[in-house]
Amino acid sequence: EFWLISVPLDKVSCQSLEKLKRVTAKNEQTTSTRVHIPELKVGTLDVLLGLSDDLSRLDSYAEGVLHHTWQGLADVMEEFSGKLLESMLPNAVDLATYVTKFQWDRAKYPPVQPLKTLTDIISKQVSQVDTELTSRRAAYNNVKSSIQSIERKTDGSLQTRVLIDIVKKEDLVLNSGYLTTLLVVVHRSAYALWERSYESMSKFVVPRSSWRLAEVADAGIFTVTLFKNSVPEFKANAKKHKFTVREYNPDEAEKQKQEMSRLAVDRKELCRTFVCWLKVNFNEIFVAWIHIKVLRTFVESVLRYGLPVSFQFVLLRPNKKNVKQLRKQMNCLFKHLDPAANGKADVGFDIPDVSTGQQEYYSYICYPIQIKMVDPS
Repeated sequence: EFWLISVPLDKVSCQSLEKLKRVTAKNEQTTSTRVHIPELKVGTLDVLLGLSDDLSRLDSYAEGVLHHTWQGLADVMEEFSGKLLESMLPNAVDLATYVTKFQWDRAKYPPVQPLKTLTDIISKQVSQVDTELTSRRAAYNNVKSSIQSIERKTDGSLQTRVLIDIVKKEDLVLNSGYLTTLLVVVHRSAYALWERSYESMSKFVVPRSSWRLAEVADAGIFTVTLFKNSVPEFKANAKKHKFTVREYNPDEAEKQKQEMSRLAVDRKELCRTFVCWLKVNFNEIFVAWIHIKVLRTFVESVLRYGLPVSFQFVLLRPNKKNVKQLRKQMNCLFKHLDPAANGKADVGFDIPDVSTGQQEYYSYICYPIQIKMVDPS
């Protein structure tokens, strides 16, 4: 977790900031870094007030898309425990380093543009990724579901499962004008009965033509060859003995096999392109999200501290064990900015079911940046 804070450049605040740096320097696990931003166009008060709300919503929206993109990667990468985090490298550095060494991307977000235009650029970018993510994920899941549906049919009892992986063409009599091969499911306890009786279920059964092809759970599947015109008689007698004659069409089975192969190839290709797309767009959205945090901090700083622009950004990475103590020290150091503030709830950002990124109000401006959502370490 990081805290992006902003304080004015007045004498008292600068002295407090220096004290804060000394405090963090004493704790090796807490770091502070100055964040440099370009000169941004301020605009009117009305525009800033509108942007404050827009950026709050955009912050939550971008964070949600970031989560979904990461989850998409986690779902499609078979071995992602280490490789997943390695793939999340905005500007070829890890997430924490990118945040710590943040530099405004002037090419993507030209600082000469009004703040409203910059916000619209980022909003459009996030929205496009969100829309395409939904489409690509649906396409991948459709192929995945089709494969799972076929795979489910190849499991289970011999009474209902497809027989693609059990029956081969050489097990059957094909292209004969008179003979055909039936597939019969026999309970394991009735094997002996089958061997004694199958030849007598019709006068036109080929002697010793039965072979057991497979055994699954408590049953086996047997072949039997007979004349085609005696099939109805054989089926009726098999039913009396509680043997199940399975319908099997070699041509349909071959089509199913080809369909499974095609779907497997499609899934592999979709997975490859989807993963590449997710990696690129996760990085893009992460970069956009951090710029949103900076824009929010800038807009709030102008609204809170006034003009001319005279404040500085500092990025803190607090030691998890000393978060409460650090927050208490900061409240004391910057109490002069707003004596009434003491980590109270900021009702201005209290939107039901929406994480605005700032749940408490402090005398200084502070926006948390949580990257643990994609970095369990």
